[in-house]
Amino acid sequence: MAVISYLTTICFENGALKTLRHHLDATGVTRPLVVTDQGIVKVGFLDGLSDVMGTLPPQRLYADTPPNPTEAAIDGAVRQYREADCDGVVAFGGGSPIDLAKGVALKATHPGELVRYAAVGGGESITSSVAPIIAIPTTSGTGSEVGRATVIVMNDGRKRAVVSPHLVPRVAICDPLLTTGLPPSMTAGSGMDAVAHCVETLLSPRINPPADAIALDGLARAATWLRKACKDGNDIEARWHMMMASLQGGLAFQKGLGAVHALSHALGTLRDPILHHGTLNAVLLPPVLAFNAAAGKDKYARIRVALGLEPDDDLPSWFTRFTRAIGLPTTLSAMGVTRAVLPRMAAMAIDDFSARTNPVPLTQTDAMSLLESVFDSEMIGEMT
Repeated sequence: MAVISYLTTICFENGALKTLRHHLDATGVTRPLVVTDQGIVKVGFLDGLSDVMGTLPPQRLYADTPPNPTEAAIDGAVRQYREADCDGVVAFGGGSPIDLAKGVALKATHPGELVRYAAVGGGESITSSVAPIIAIPTTSGTGSEVGRATVIVMNDGRKRAVVSPHLVPRVAICDPLLTTGLPPSMTAGSGMDAVAHCVETLLSPRINPPADAIALDGLARAATWLRKACKDGNDIEARWHMMMASLQGGLAFQKGLGAVHALSHALGTLRDPILHHGTLNAVLLPPVLAFNAAAGKDKYARIRVALGLEPDDDLPSWFTRFTRAIGLPTTLSAMGVTRAVLPRMAAMAIDDFSARTNPVPLTQTDAMSLLESVFDSEMIGEMT
């Protein structure tokens, strides 16, 4: 039996940020904790948020979200939430602040360590008492604004997912204008996160044809518009389509992801270097596509159609060329990863929740081979 559910309220338009006050009132939130990061503060985006919400008391602003959200950071934000007597969370930023906000909304209302809720069956302990979340993405990639998971580096050092329908934000406010200031590297890296979501969703063996259709449309959209958004950050049409592709990836990956995300989640636990999740996905997508090819023949044909390719075009090579064309690295060594960490990363990857829905069962030997294959060599040619 296929159980299919979609998902939450989405307000999507240029200028949608202006609807925030309405949605706060509609959800009954009067004292929200705003969760963001220092990058948002430095570029002055909080001014636009304050124009809509009114003056934000310092005790109701948590701006120390790390690039890979940690349970320690969640604990600090929860202390502020309780001290300020907050009654909801506004997540403002990329995937990291949105994931951290979900952790705050959960831990402020549920007892114990987060790892309790990441264990098998742990999500069943999460109730509707989770604090209301309104998510406002400022990047186009993670889709976390409509996702039911938060991925956190736990206090034990492992990067784990907590999954529950109660973690889906009550409202996602998607305003493409908020992404116009992103530099090309961030546009490219976050955009490849959306691409990987769409590809891995389609390849997941779970049955969900609506998710497959959404993923294919999102992939075609990103393939058409991501290079344009990287080339001209003020191309409003490209920004609109990339935010839609990101949203579609988030809507679709309820079906499950795969080895790309299992490996990137493991690598995301490294403290040095700090690695961008979407860029990792871009590096890892070609070898995983090669690994899964035997199990995905029909779906690979659908991906080629979505990308406008010929029936015999090699998908791993195409994605390597695409990644290079948008200015991203194509090897792990170019990202600063050392060979010594690879065995530990492979061991962590096979325990990751995303590995469960890879179309080919993933062993530790497989994971190590995939990491080695893109450690210091890429998978081909030039993008036309």
